[in-house]
Amino acid sequence: MVEDARFEDGGERPLRLIAMDAQDLEVISALTQDAVFPITEMSWQPRRRRFALLLNRFRWEDRDKAASRNRPVERVQSVLTFSDVEKIQSQGIDRA
Repeated sequence: MVEDARFEDGGERPLRLIAMDAQDLEVISALTQDAVFPITEMSWQPRRRRFALLLNRFRWEDRDKAASRNRPVERVQSVLTFSDVEKIQSQGIDRA
C-alpha cells in the first residue's frame, strides 16, 4: 500500500541533488525509479535550454523509517530539471 506524504511529514530537509557525473546520475535514477507524471507536467523552455518534469515519486530515502513505523512508503512531488538541453523529442507519448 502506498500513500501520499502529508505536509507534516516533510520535517526533514528537502532533497536537492545535482548530477555531475555518471555516479551522481545513478543516485537520481534510483530515487526517481517508478515515478509517474501526467504529460501536462512536462515543461520545455527552449530559450533557457531547460526541460523539467513534476514527478510523483516514492520517497525511497524514507523507506527504513517507514518500515520501522510500520507504515507504507509515501509518494512525494519532486521536480526533475535538465539544464543545457538543446532539443527534446518524444516517442510513444499520446499528447491528446
